[in-house]
Amino acid sequence: MDWHDGALALAGIIGSGVAVIHGVIVQRRMVEPIQGFTTKQMPRSLRQLVPGLLHFSTFNWFVGGLALLACAFAGGREAGLAVGVLVGSSYLYGAIGNCWASRGRHIGWALYVVAVGLIGYSQARPGG
Repeated sequence: MDWHDGALALAGIIGSGVAVIHGVIVQRRMVEPIQGFTTKQMPRSLRQLVPGLLHFSTFNWFVGGLALLACAFAGGREAGLAVGVLVGSSYLYGAIGNCWASRGRHIGWALYVVAVGLIGYSQARPGG
């Protein structure tokens, strides 16, 4: 494992770690209050759909982090590039949305920017 693989692994650790914290916060601050508040006003199908939609980004970022870790330890250059582009774009979208929504007062966007930078560094290997 070289520095570039290490950067990819660190990006995966950051991404999955932030996703877990994000999931806990979303559950406590959004899903539970919405379910308690709208129990009678919302149809059952919608009450079941809302938590899944709110946790979709959590799931996506967590699995993306695992994919980055897998590529760092067992993936080839092409797999690392493909996973890096897909996961990096997801993390970048999350960082921009979080920064905009929180007006920069939230650590999550900064951590995902660091992860995107590490993904970019992992792709800058000398010799091709």
